[in-house]
Amino acid sequence: MRINQQRGAAVLIILGIILAGIVLLGAVYTWLTLSYNYSDGERAGYVQKFSHKGWICKTWEGDLALVNLPGQPAEIFTFSVRDDAVATQINALMGKRVSVSYEQHIGVPTNCFGETQYFVTAIRAVE
Repeated sequence: MRINQQRGAAVLIILGIILAGIVLLGAVYTWLTLSYNYSDGERAGYVQKFSHKGWICKTWEGDLALVNLPGQPAEIFTFSVRDDAVATQINALMGKRVSVSYEQHIGVPTNCFGETQYFVTAIRAVE
């Protein structure tokens, strides 16, 4: 009887270690995808839509209408914002021509950090 209890405890300990390892690997992977960017750049246009949305994880999501040739349909650049200060700046510049700096993070495992791969890091008005 005592041997079965010891085996049961050992199995629980091993399962706990495996579970902790999986959680740790997931956390490290998430940190890596958010820390290192695949690409970065700038886009210019007009912010068409910008909203704070989500059921559990609230994220800032927006659409930037890129300036094209007259008569052409606008190309839409969808983006996410993680910094509330940048979100405040975007709200203040709605309706004006802007240039946004962004970073592309591929493989972020959840939408809690943003619904797109493109994270805006700065915005400035363009004359």
